[in-house]
Amino acid sequence: MTYIVNDACIACKYTDCVEVCPVDCFYEGENMLVIHPDECIDCGVCEPECPADAIRPDTEPDMEKWVEFNRKYSEMWPVIITKKDPLPKAEEHDGEEGKLEKYFSEAPGEGG
Repeated sequence: MTYIVNDACIACKYTDCVEVCPVDCFYEGENMLVIHPDECIDCGVCEPECPADAIRPDTEPDMEKWVEFNRKYSEMWPVIITKKDPLPKAEEHDGEEGKLEKYFSEAPGEGG
């Protein structure tokens, strides 16, 4: 099992999760985070830290696409280990549907 970040993170990018991760397996894109599925140790401490409920176990239905999504972008984006402010309109976008199609950016974040 591993944990993944889904599209609920897009346009919010809360980083509460990165501070509690014992193995630094979060990677930062321009407007979301992902978890490297091969580095995640399945401890689950990140899941309750996410205000957007964007972190889910891969054992839930239809998670295969998110495992591959997280793998792809974690290999392209820089690691993030330090909490940062959420994106400026995070509260407006929290809970919004269709964020992958509307807002997703493949551009890397700054990391750090």
